[in-house]
Amino acid sequence: MIDVTAFFAADRAAQAAGIELLAFGPGSAHIALTVRPDQGNGLDGVHGGVVFLLADTAFGLACNSYGRPTVARSCQIEFLAGATIGDRLEARATERMRSGRNGIYDVAVMTAPDGLLIAEFRGNSRELRPT
Repeated sequence: MIDVTAFFAADRAAQAAGIELLAFGPGSAHIALTVRPDQGNGLDGVHGGVVFLLADTAFGLACNSYGRPTVARSCQIEFLAGATIGDRLEARATERMRSGRNGIYDVAVMTAPDGLLIAEFRGNSRELRPT
């Protein structure tokens, strides 16, 4: 069984990026990140990979919240607006469907506190078979 708090603490990529776990529940997660200068792109905006990492981390927490090891089967992201260095970004993952070993999760990435929608992410999950 997976403990979400331990799962998050062991996520070296999330920890290195400075992502904070704010809340989680069955099929949901809420996380945040304050964008550092080393997370910028060549145009002084936030690198798209950082936004993707934030969304993917929320997705991973949400789909593993039931305690069973679950991985991404596929995902896609739509970048809707830019963000800048120093912005605080929040990602909220919401379960759309869970059936058998499959799930679909939507993640909204927004600036905080104003709530400007930066990106929409959809992840499809697959629960691993018990060993």
